[in-house]
Amino acid sequence: MAQLLLSYPSSSATLRCANYFRSRSAFGKAESWGRSLQMVQCCSTTNTSSSSKLAELLGGREVVKGRENSNNSEEFECLVSEFGWKARRLAKEDDEMRKVAAIQAEAFHIPVLFFDDVFFEFFKAEVLSGLLYKLRNSPPNRYACLVAEPNNEAIKSQNKLVGVVDVTVLRDEDVLQRLHGAEEYLYVSGLAVSKTFRRRKIGSVLLKACDMLAIVWGFKYLALRAYEEDYGARKLYSKSGYEVASGDPPWMSTWIGRKRRVLMIKRVNNFA
Repeated sequence: MAQLLLSYPSSSATLRCANYFRSRSAFGKAESWGRSLQMVQCCSTTNTSSSSKLAELLGGREVVKGRENSNNSEEFECLVSEFGWKARRLAKEDDEMRKVAAIQAEAFHIPVLFFDDVFFEFFKAEVLSGLLYKLRNSPPNRYACLVAEPNNEAIKSQNKLVGVVDVTVLRDEDVLQRLHGAEEYLYVSGLAVSKTFRRRKIGSVLLKACDMLAIVWGFKYLALRAYEEDYGARKLYSKSGYEVASGDPPWMSTWIGRKRRVLMIKRVNNFA
């Protein structure tokens, strides 16, 4: 599972109850044309040619019918529609944000022996706080929270979110040295699916939505980190086109006692 990344520009402390890392968000240069796009039409991604179709659309700088929210930030009605699910950008509504925090907290909370319910509520509040901070302080083309929901109007009307993933523009030098001249990249984190909806291709749909967002924002590379022994998550990422680029040194687990992670990188297909 990709790690849950809570980004605070002024902090790099470790979350006590979950042993995840906060990292700085890079609010630097973005692709100049990325800011002018307001919305991308809902794209059915039933095969691998969908990325090139969207690339053709963006190559002509054609903007399809869209809308802006009250904060004038980019908001996508739909990035991907496949397997009965659709992925879009999170609406800045209290109810949706709380549901996102609950899904991520459920996925990343590490149970404790005593007072687990109390610690879970604290962790969920921490996740929600991090989400609120990123949404309020990140430029709209530097951070996005993508959510998945059923592609069914009857269920959608119940505001049923089933999955979430965070996408952040970063410029970590350790990653950039593997990206062949790129100045920035999209970092994928916090991928989580509601427990009752797992193994239904929702993770794949969310990862494909990250690909589409990279095309819209003009980034060639996506990167994520996964635990080395989390073979299920790594298999999902490999199927989505991510390749292992490096791993934590052995002493990370023997001396510090932290699970070793691998860095996985993907180059967006439509870039030559």
